[in-house]
Amino acid sequence: MISSTYTELLAAGPELVSLDARAVRTSIDVVSRLTAADLDAPTPCAGWALRDLLEHMIVQHYGFAAASRGEAEIALWKPQPLGVDPISEYRAAAEHVVAAFTADGVLEQGFPLPEVRDGVVLPAPLSISFHFVDYVVHSWDVARTLGIPVEFDEDLLAAALVVAQGVPDGDVRLAPNSPFAPIVPLADGSGLDQVLALLGRSPHWPN
Repeated sequence: MISSTYTELLAAGPELVSLDARAVRTSIDVVSRLTAADLDAPTPCAGWALRDLLEHMIVQHYGFAAASRGEAEIALWKPQPLGVDPISEYRAAAEHVVAAFTADGVLEQGFPLPEVRDGVVLPAPLSISFHFVDYVVHSWDVARTLGIPVEFDEDLLAAALVVAQGVPDGDVRLAPNSPFAPIVPLADGSGLDQVLALLGRSPHWPN
């Protein structure tokens, strides 16, 4: 059972790692459905085609994995062009970060995150929660681009909603390169819809 507060979720370290792995493996399933013809399709991430989104997702996996080992080099977070087999490339990156987060002692590690507040070092559970909610949303981004459904268990969505509710709102979301757009008003919707809206996605994209 997932706790109802962010603090309690962060305290449930191994459970948070498991939730992250489930979200990442859902992203693998979704990415595995793409074809080369899809790579130039627009995505819910404004200004990004699917290839741009995949390059971002891949480098974020490697960046977070490096951070879990205490590595702080900003070059590790620079996206690289996709190779000839983007599905295999994505799967390798995803499995790499899943393995990194389950290494002994990771939950006691500080994660240096060069892209966050000029390289602040954050506790492992907080850092993993960022990665977790990103891959719930990015799984949906890819699925929406491909026109296919994506589903998550209710306990996973409840946890993702807790994290999404903890993301600051306001002018920070209007800054250049902000990872999240302003909250999208939502009168009603599924658990996934609520997560998306809180993080600046319209659940009805592209409408």
